[in-house]
Amino acid sequence: MGKDRPTQHWSEDFALDQLQSRGLRLVARNYRTRRGEIDLVLREDTSLVFVEVRYRASLAFGRPEETVDPRKQSRLRLAAEAFLQRHQSGHDTACRFDVFAVSGPLPDPNWRWIQDAF
Repeated sequence: MGKDRPTQHWSEDFALDQLQSRGLRLVARNYRTRRGEIDLVLREDTSLVFVEVRYRASLAFGRPEETVDPRKQSRLRLAAEAFLQRHQSGHDTACRFDVFAVSGPLPDPNWRWIQDAF
């Protein structure tokens, strides 16, 4: 039996809408490798932006961005390296890692876009 893929959470659609409204352009979504997964890969001017979307229904056990610990950051970096090896012809592409943190319910969740988070 194969491993089931988790269903995409509405917070990813919300994050993508917010980021596109600020001028970022979608390159890839839910990019998966054996090394890890990147929720959103976007382009902002000449930079690639790797975005980790984190959601918490409430803040009772902490903020969503606090769940991007060093282990998760390492997995994101490895997945980004795989993405760059496969999709970028130049080696001088500027990159950054952002976290898009969402909490609370629709239609008006709280959110925070942390640029260059790590």
